[in-house]
Amino acid sequence: MSRQKFIRDSIHGNLPLNDFEVEVLDYPQVQRLRRVKQLGFISLIYPGANHSRFEHSIGTMHLASKLAEQLELDEHEKELVRMAGLLHDAGHGPFSHVSEAVFDVPHEELTGYIVKKTSLADKLNEKFDTQEIVDIINGKGKLGPIISGELDMDRMDYLIRDSHYTGVAYGVIDTERIISNLKLKRELILDIKGVQAAEAALTARYLMYPSVYQHHTTRIINAMFRRCLRHMISQDIINPNEMYKYDDSDMISMCRSSEGFSRDIMERIDNRNLLKVVKSEPVNSFESPEKIFKIEKEKLLKAEEEISEDFNLDRNYVILSLPEYPSFDEMKTWVAFGENLYHLNEISSIVGALSSARFNSADICLYVPKEDKEKLNRLKLENYIDLPEKVNKFDTIHFEQSKLF
Repeated sequence: MSRQKFIRDSIHGNLPLNDFEVEVLDYPQVQRLRRVKQLGFISLIYPGANHSRFEHSIGTMHLASKLAEQLELDEHEKELVRMAGLLHDAGHGPFSHVSEAVFDVPHEELTGYIVKKTSLADKLNEKFDTQEIVDIINGKGKLGPIISGELDMDRMDYLIRDSHYTGVAYGVIDTERIISNLKLKRELILDIKGVQAAEAALTARYLMYPSVYQHHTTRIINAMFRRCLRHMISQDIINPNEMYKYDDSDMISMCRSSEGFSRDIMERIDNRNLLKVVKSEPVNSFESPEKIFKIEKEKLLKAEEEISEDFNLDRNYVILSLPEYPSFDEMKTWVAFGENLYHLNEISSIVGALSSARFNSADICLYVPKEDKEKLNRLKLENYIDLPEKVNKFDTIHFEQSKLF
């Protein structure tokens, strides 16, 4: 006879699991997530941010289960949604998104491999069609939007969790209100009564990016570590197709025990001897700021090479960094108002404004070692990258000094 067990979560309290889920939880592919930090190196900026992908996974499972109850899914669908929530991040590599940007293999793809091809698949096949789990994780089918959609439970959990552990209070959102006002047709639809809670969630996400996810020091450390990983791949020290086997400690150990550049970068991160910003161009200073996010990687690498040659710098230590900001697809969420459906940004002017407001804190940066900063004082990024035309956003505003002071 199956009996419920509980995990005590710091965010959601007691989370119930059945015997089958406990057995899945104990597989090494899931236990590895205990050793993968949810926020990568952000604990170097916010010391409390040591929570793991494991915690987030069980939190997502819990919220997905609550929504499944609200939607009155049948028992099999509820169990499917819970399992997809638990396993949705199983393919994350060390330091989560930091390494994913290097290997060009989406964590969802590696998750699919783990769910369908490893020893974990043998266990899952006792109860589920593993392809159904993978489809939900990838946002496909009727149940997909619960885990991966415009207003999904994955996002709900990480906003609350990341806010809690960083101490940044922006991520406090009303999940109960959102969940209780969602219904499932061909996709998730939000009742008009849940719009204010959705606005708060989106505002929280917007504020968390410049404060946490794209904090200026976070970006420098991430850029340094990614350069280190690329070097190790080029040396055949790391196999990018096997990243789902490594945890944070494995990767740090490999970097520290390597020679030359990789070891130096790791020592710099360990001792906070970080690269410095030598040039920074705000994205909203350009006429078409969205074009900045689409600059090709090859063009950045070419620009770095040209800068290092022109200023006689070590190529490895010249890094151009693009901002990483979301597209705010949540504005496409359908909202039920009476008998009619509207997109969320049609109902809420706040949501519409957030799409363009995401450019306010974003910038394109050039990082070099501290000792090389003065060499690049006169450098102009537009001489190396094809940037959009600049605009002066204050052109139409005229202040009289006497009125200001």
